[in-house]
Amino acid sequence: MRKLAIFILLLSFFFSCKAQNNENDGNYTYKSGDRFGTGKWYMGREIAYVMGYQGINWLERPEREKEENTSKLLKNMNIQPDDVIADIGAGSGFHVFKMAPKAKEVYAVDIQPEMLQAIREKKDEAGLNNINLIKGTEQSVNLPEKTIDKVLMVDVYHEFSYPIEMITSIKKSLRPEGEIYLIEYRAEDKSVPIKELHKMSEKQAVKEMNAAGFKLKENISNLPWQHCMVFVQQ
Repeated sequence: MRKLAIFILLLSFFFSCKAQNNENDGNYTYKSGDRFGTGKWYMGREIAYVMGYQGINWLERPEREKEENTSKLLKNMNIQPDDVIADIGAGSGFHVFKMAPKAKEVYAVDIQPEMLQAIREKKDEAGLNNINLIKGTEQSVNLPEKTIDKVLMVDVYHEFSYPIEMITSIKKSLRPEGEIYLIEYRAEDKSVPIKELHKMSEKQAVKEMNAAGFKLKENISNLPWQHCMVFVQQ
């Protein structure tokens, strides 16, 4: 009976600690939500799971240009020959290889080695020497400080497990006049055929980016399904 009592006491202590951690850890809260969500929340938004490297075929789907109008996105970015650009959550490099011929240098950042390997193979085939592969972490983009002119994040910010830490890391990498191009499927538009957890409204994005020290310069509304929000430092 004594061993059972000790076991129950320890079990109670464990679940008590777990409940306290899940309730609030300072910046993030934990509670049940969407069945496809992580159960981790930031500023009223549930964070989505990161799409695994198994989704490379979806990233490279032939119809992506039509659905997202990447050509128009690149025009929105007004890429200059001396621009240093970072693609955060670069995936298989869909945007990287479209930007590299236009820019001075492109950093392809991803946390999955398999994604970086896919970029490496295509980079070697294309003979492009201005693409740098960076293995990021859940809390850092691992980029050199004050070197980036433009940051591109396409449908990835909503999957950051640590959005505060990631934007802080990105901010350190930006030059003073640097810009963040935050591309997210429009939550305001119910006709966009994407799970709600993988969408973001302008209002939510502005709230989170303001908290990180950025302000909305403009939201270029010429993409079929996505916001093209441009943020600069406050």
